[in-house]
Amino acid sequence: MPPKIPPGVGPQFPQVVVLVGATGDLARRKLLPGLFHLTNSGFIPGCRIIGVSLDELDADGFRKIAQEALTEFSTRKFSEADWGAFAGGLDYVSLGAGPSTLRAAVLAAEAAFNGESRRLHYLSVPPNAALSAVRLLGEAELVDRSRVIMEKPFGTDLESAVTLNSKLHEVFDEGQIFRIDHFLGKEAAQNILAFRFANGLFEPIWNRNFIDHVQIDVPEKLALGKRAAFYEQTGAYRDMVVTHLFQILGFMGMEAPTSLEPKPISEEKNKVFRSMLPIDPADVVRGQYTGYRSEDGISRDSDTETFIALKCFIDNWRWAGVPFYLRTGKRLAEGQRIISIAFREPPKSMFPAGSGVGAQGPDHLTFDLADAAKMSLSFYGKRPGPGMRLDKLSMQFAMHDTTHIGDVLEAYERLILDAMRGDHTLFTTAEGIERLWEVSMPLLESPPPVRFYDPGSWGPNSIHQMIAPHAWRLPFERGWRDPNNFG
Repeated sequence: MPPKIPPGVGPQFPQVVVLVGATGDLARRKLLPGLFHLTNSGFIPGCRIIGVSLDELDADGFRKIAQEALTEFSTRKFSEADWGAFAGGLDYVSLGAGPSTLRAAVLAAEAAFNGESRRLHYLSVPPNAALSAVRLLGEAELVDRSRVIMEKPFGTDLESAVTLNSKLHEVFDEGQIFRIDHFLGKEAAQNILAFRFANGLFEPIWNRNFIDHVQIDVPEKLALGKRAAFYEQTGAYRDMVVTHLFQILGFMGMEAPTSLEPKPISEEKNKVFRSMLPIDPADVVRGQYTGYRSEDGISRDSDTETFIALKCFIDNWRWAGVPFYLRTGKRLAEGQRIISIAFREPPKSMFPAGSGVGAQGPDHLTFDLADAAKMSLSFYGKRPGPGMRLDKLSMQFAMHDTTHIGDVLEAYERLILDAMRGDHTLFTTAEGIERLWEVSMPLLESPPPVRFYDPGSWGPNSIHQMIAPHAWRLPFERGWRDPNNFG
């Protein structure tokens, strides 16, 4: 039996989804399974999907692709009846059929609903195809009553971002545009807001007087796969830092919004971005894993970074002088998504030499942004027994510890639902993305040389000099506890 949906979680009106790039990898892995779950669980009061791509298919051909995608990639079981209900709402239009055919398909889908409906256009296409897809929607006269979701990258530098936004605004208003970042769709990322602003314990110490430094660390074990050609033109900084890590930094550093509404939250995030100092190339380590240049589609003298680590600053009253360390890359030792906040150590220790205090670094508050959301607070405590010996202890919480793990929506599901409702909370704005490219320009114009690192390592050795006198939190000094194993 589908769960009871709280009021206000889903959109008010039925939705016609125009899924451009409907036969691509993202659509098959995430978007079609996500739309199926949202529809089947009752989050959407009616949904019809029109697939659009270069492939010459009919509606039955698209239904076959969708069914195979659900069978292979859906994390939830479904019945034949569930599939039949979903399949009845699927249609397909080839890009070669032109805007008039697409418009006719959308109008036919809308006619199947009793009463008012809305349109959601999802552009699951390569960056160089995004504007042509936008123009197609404009020529098909599908802008009214619609919202459009766009995938990164949102430009590759300040000039291209300004140009992209200008051309987007020729067709869609800014309020209709949803620039998606699946990192922010995860429960753990949203938990940062709850943790900060729902508890009187932490917000008073969320500033430079108590926090020494912050790490946002997103290493990946994965190689490039079929994305080599795209990555060669992009690199780790453009691919991950501007669109993902800086967005997380915005949530970490923002002031309390006047309300938990999209506009006040976006404004506070943009204030953080406006307060960021330009990225100094001297505070950046670029890396490239050994063997990258021998992969298909990669230049033999490529200067593209597959790894980036950097130090940046938010130059405002709350954060002045506090370094934020960011790291991400391909072919690293582990795949993690960690925010680690290091608190200042006591100004003086009265504990005897050899007690262990300070031996394992400062106290940390850690957010694990993986799908199984976890948080940990580490601190020193006395070891049982005679004498004064201290050990590093921790309090930990995982979403699996609650009875609500089954209620978690996957990141794309949550973000699609928010876009249908017109909620911009977890999406970036044109102003925000242009400001982030602006602070990035010193690095993009004068990048330091790439340094090589071995696949399976944590990156080039120079990352340790960059963060000194601190240390990278990964690899962890202790593991997460298994709540099912307290033996």
